[in-house]
Amino acid sequence: MTSALDDRFARRTHWNLEENSLSRALRSLRISGKTILDLTRSNPTECGFEYDQQKIQRAFSHTEIARYQPDPRGMLRAREAVGAYYSDLQTSVVPDDLILTSGTSEGYSFLFRLLCNPGDQVLIPSPGYPLFDFLAELCDVKLVRYPLLYDHGWQIDFAALAAVASARTRALIVVHPNNPTGHYMCERGQVQLVHFCAERGIALIADEVFLDFSLRGVREQTFACTNDVLTFTLSGISKVCGMPQMKLAWIAVGGPGEQKRETLSRLEVIADAYLSVGTPVALAASELLAMRAKFQAQVMARLKANLSELDAQLSRQSACNRLLCEAGWSAVLRVPAKQSDEELATALLTQQSVHVHPGHFYDFAQPGYAVVSLIVPEPEFAEGIRRVLAHFR
Repeated sequence: MTSALDDRFARRTHWNLEENSLSRALRSLRISGKTILDLTRSNPTECGFEYDQQKIQRAFSHTEIARYQPDPRGMLRAREAVGAYYSDLQTSVVPDDLILTSGTSEGYSFLFRLLCNPGDQVLIPSPGYPLFDFLAELCDVKLVRYPLLYDHGWQIDFAALAAVASARTRALIVVHPNNPTGHYMCERGQVQLVHFCAERGIALIADEVFLDFSLRGVREQTFACTNDVLTFTLSGISKVCGMPQMKLAWIAVGGPGEQKRETLSRLEVIADAYLSVGTPVALAASELLAMRAKFQAQVMARLKANLSELDAQLSRQSACNRLLCEAGWSAVLRVPAKQSDEELATALLTQQSVHVHPGHFYDFAQPGYAVVSLIVPEPEFAEGIRRVLAHFR
C-alpha cells in the first residue's frame, strides 16, 4: 500500500530501504563494540597505505586557486595531465577528447543522459558491481545483464549477449578488468566486442578504474585507443592514485571522426550544466597523478602478499577454492553452497566475527560464492581468511 508521503516522491526513488539480515547483524555487532575483521574494506585511505602528505599539500598551493575560470570539459591543464597518464600507457588521448567529472558515477550519469531516452536499455556484465542499478534507475534507464562464463578464466558469452540485445539497446558496459571477478578482456575479446557494438550501432562504455593493477606483470591494453565505434573510457584518481576523496575522474571519448565531434559537443553541454570539478583538484591533477607510482607499488605488493596467503591457506584444506584473478582489488572464493550466500555471510559475521560480501551482492547467479578485498592489511587478511576456512571444518 502506498502512503500519501510516498506519493510525494518520484517512483525512481521507491527503493526497499529495509535492512537485510546481514546489515542488521553488522550494525548490532558494531554497536556492541565487538571487533570485526572486515574483509570487505576497499577504501584505500583506510587500509594502511602511505601517502606523502607534504606533496599532497604542495599540490594544492597554486596561486590560481582563488580564481574561477570554468571550462565545460574541465580545466585544460588537468586534461593535459590525464593525456600524459595515457601517454605512459603508450596510448594517445588528446585533451580535447576528454571530459572531466567529479567521479566515474557522475561520468555514467552523463553518458546515460547523453545516450538514453527513458526506458532505453544498457547492457551490463553479470557478475558485476551493484552501483550500476542505482545510477540507471536515477536516469530512468533499464539495465539488461549479459552473462560472464567461468571456465579456467572468465569470458563473455557472446551468444547470450546477442540474445539480450534489442532495438532499445543504446550502450554496452564492459568493466576492464571486471569488479569483482578481476579479469581483463583479452585482445581477441576486445576486437569481438567492438565489432558487436559497431554492427548494432550501440556505444561502448569501458570502465577502467582498475586497469593499472595487473597481476600478470604486463601492460594491459586500454579501450581508450578504440576508434571503430563510439567509445567512452572511464577512469579516475580514486583508484589510479588511491585518492577517492579528491573527486576527479574523466571520460575519454573515441570513435569515428564526425560522430565523435558531435558526441563531444553534446557532452560538453551536459558537463556545462554541472561544472562539478573543483578548481583546487584540477590545478593539482598533474602532481596527484605523478604520485600514483608509489601508491600503486604498495597496492601491488599487498595484492600479491594477500593472494599468496590466501592460496597457502586454501592449499591446506579442500572445502573452498578461489577463482582465477588477473587484476583488481578483490578475490572470489568458491565455498560450499549449503545455504544462501547472505545466510553464509551472516553466519561468518555472527560466529566468526569476520565480514565478507555474499556473492549475490555482485549478481552471482548461484549460491556458493563470497568476495573478499585484497587490499585489507596483511595480518587482518590472514586472520580473517583463517576464520572463514575454519567455519567449514
